Amino acid sequence: MKRPTIGPLPRRKTAERATAPPQPAADSGESDWRKRSLRARPGFLIRRMYQIHVALFMEECREERITPVQYSVLTALEQLGTMDQATLSRAVALDRTTVADVVARLEGRKLLKRRPSPTDGRMMLASIADAGRTLLTRLETAASRASSRTIAALPSKERRAFIESLKHLIAANEKRDQSMVNLKLP
Repeated sequence: MKRPTIGPLPRRKTAERATAPPQPAADSGESDWRKRSLRARPGFLIRRMYQIHVALFMEECREERITPVQYSVLTALEQLGTMDQATLSRAVALDRTTVADVVARLEGRKLLKRRPSPTDGRMMLASIADAGRTLLTRLETAASRASSRTIAALPSKERRAFIESLKHLIAANEKRDQSMVNLKLP
């Protein structure tokens, strides 16, 4: 039995169309996703670029024995001041367990200090120690050089656009990202 033909669906109002999530273009190749080379997939490329940046950072900063994540934690504490570990985990976009481990390591190296919150004794507050500030000062040139080397292959006019594009993509996905930070996988 042949189904009756229904006319086109009514169009959304302009305001609704403006807030609707973008749909992939019909010719974007989503139907052939499994055939697409890894080197043409955004997730793979982003992860690979991160690996390259970590290698450059470790090369530049090897004498100080610090990781990019540890550097980010110290930088966040220097820039934002004393904070609890939950706030710190949001500031550096890492799960709380990872931040707790990083904070413990940095405290062991006397690069930051922890103390109980005066308003909630169950909460620990972290702050950068003088040794941590001194380390950030020593690392300033090397860390900057690692970041510059990460994007050095781009023409100078494209570097700012690249950074702005990354910031745009992160902002557009940040709400979803926050819900995924504490996701428990089997």
